[in-house]
Amino acid sequence: MTSASPRRRHGFRDYLNRRVLTMLALGFSSGLPYNLIGNTLGYWLRDQHTSLTAIGVISWITLTYSWKMLWAPFVDRIQIPLFGRLGLRRGWILLAQIAIGSGLVGMAVLGTEHGLAALGALSLLVALAAATQDTAIDAWRIESAGDADDLKRLTSSYTFGFRIALLATEAVILPVAQRIGWNISYGIYGGLILVGVIACLAADEPARADAALARKQTEAPLSSARGLFDAIAGPFIAFFRTHGALALAMLLAITLYQLGYFVSGPMYTAMYSDLGLSKDMVGATRGTFGLAGTFLGVAAGSYLLFRIGQFPTLLIGGLLLGIGTALYAIVPFAHDAMTFSAIMFADNFGIAVAGITLVTYLSSLTSIGYTATQYALLSSAYTWAGKLLKGFSGAAVDNLAAHYGLMNAYAVFFIGCGLLGIPALVLFGLLGNHLRQAQS
Repeated sequence: MTSASPRRRHGFRDYLNRRVLTMLALGFSSGLPYNLIGNTLGYWLRDQHTSLTAIGVISWITLTYSWKMLWAPFVDRIQIPLFGRLGLRRGWILLAQIAIGSGLVGMAVLGTEHGLAALGALSLLVALAAATQDTAIDAWRIESAGDADDLKRLTSSYTFGFRIALLATEAVILPVAQRIGWNISYGIYGGLILVGVIACLAADEPARADAALARKQTEAPLSSARGLFDAIAGPFIAFFRTHGALALAMLLAITLYQLGYFVSGPMYTAMYSDLGLSKDMVGATRGTFGLAGTFLGVAAGSYLLFRIGQFPTLLIGGLLLGIGTALYAIVPFAHDAMTFSAIMFADNFGIAVAGITLVTYLSSLTSIGYTATQYALLSSAYTWAGKLLKGFSGAAVDNLAAHYGLMNAYAVFFIGCGLLGIPALVLFGLLGNHLRQAQS
């Protein structure tokens, strides 16, 4: 059989097959809770005159995403009773989706009227379920791919779906909340998890996942000491054995790559509120220029991955990401519609290019049999530091404001966040150079 030409192999029709479209919906399901327990929740709280410090602290709930590697070994090895008939991956996905939808509806019912503790507890439930859903969906995506190019297509589709959900939960929700209130808005968005539920039920279980589980259950059942050790330590041993001394440099580069993006997260919506920007204006800008930037960024990132490879695209994406974050320093002093729209476009473009490239890179580092745990380890590496430090973001702006004024404080803060990714670019440049030398 003759091989397809590169043009045909990467043609648009390849993105319309059933698995890729299923991945689009699962990506939406994965992205749906992210802002609803993060930046958008901060907008809701700021509307209720919650302090910046408290908003920063409650953002620590999203640290749950960074600890999913602790229970990922069980996602790799245990089939859920009742749900297990769907298969290893889909059973976990469906269980997590039910918990996410229930938690978001619960947040809608309680609202802020019952205090931050009750709202925070439900947010934590959503975060735990969302992190578990991500773990299972990431494993499904990697194990469903037929080859490296297929993985890039599935990752592109996942990123599109994820970014659509982010825009829906930070752009579309704002004019909705402006008209019907935050509580009802959260209830509606809780119901949108049905998009993911339908995709989960329609998806095919990856045969490689079930085969690997059956083999491990035969060779070393989880109930045995050997099986428990393999489930917990095996993924880490395999990763460090494969990559050797470079493993630590890789993990450090991954950790630092999106640091500024995560640290700055809680302060965007707080700044919009303090500037008096209407939810309609912010939502409309995100839903038009932000959406355009996201779609073009995902397309550009996907094209660059095929065209110039992972490491050059990682460097381009990281540079664009840092510039996009730093540009928000302009907003306190020039938040007219044209300037705000241009910054929103540039930021979303950079986020999308960096995001798709990093996810593809992390996916390429996993091994079948340990997919969920290894990807959870890697994705935890790129989120834990940023999610930990962003809890201090509100206090940082408050401290800067005491010396320079609130608007100047926001400007200094966003410039600083934009510079945080430079060490990662240096590390990825060195790793890419090492790979080229090894292949020559």
